[in-house]
Amino acid sequence: MPIECALQIKPLTTEEFRGLDFQVMRHAFESQNDLGRLADERIYQADLTSRLRKENLDAIGQVEIKLSYADFVKRCLIDLVVAETGVYELKVAKSISDTHVGQLLNYLYLLGIPRGKIINFGGVKVESRFVNAPISAEHRLNFRLDDSTYHGDAHFKEISLGILRDWGTSLTLSFYVEAIAFHLNKLFSVEAMLPLRREGVFLGNQSFLLASPDAAFKLTAFGKEMNSYQEQIKRLIKYSSLRAIHWLNIHHEVVALKTILRED
Repeated sequence: MPIECALQIKPLTTEEFRGLDFQVMRHAFESQNDLGRLADERIYQADLTSRLRKENLDAIGQVEIKLSYADFVKRCLIDLVVAETGVYELKVAKSISDTHVGQLLNYLYLLGIPRGKIINFGGVKVESRFVNAPISAEHRLNFRLDDSTYHGDAHFKEISLGILRDWGTSLTLSFYVEAIAFHLNKLFSVEAMLPLRREGVFLGNQSFLLASPDAAFKLTAFGKEMNSYQEQIKRLIKYSSLRAIHWLNIHHEVVALKTILRED
């Protein structure tokens, strides 16, 4: 199975989740009142888990989600699952960030459940945010492919699309990059520092991820502004020794795989 979870987590309606969350948040506030806001994340996790269990609420920390593609395996850990239904990410930060929201969205998409919550113990008061998964599992897996301008290696295309068909779209881009690089590294070193020169002047070494020895790859997740980004790729490749950059834009409706050739 490409996606496995150590726990069978059942989805909740909005009202059911709010009912459960009312109990969870009461204990979260009590936890910060007792411990303050300077403890490590794992301390709040242990304390909140203990408090919930005393209320006869089944609470499990560090629940593993395993993603795999061929022999690549990536493991993620959910901070807290309550009553086998409520998914929580716990943070100790100045405030909840878009990165925190993106992390929880990854878990919701992988689990196929519609909602979860972030609790941040690092502020003056406990901060929390509900996170809803806006894209269904069906839409994440049933994307349309546009590869009409791809002129690259079949192996890179096969790996990239295989991962997307197993995992779906809309995950954090680093998940896909890590899996693609793992498989390409079996053939050559993917991470490269290549020289950029303008009018014969050496400007320095630029980092690239290679799809083949003479072509790099880039992943994005744009809904719009693709033409603008393509122009930026053209500018970068112009001063490199690369033949091309293969650009994979992952959107839940259309996955576009394009090849941008260097213009000599």
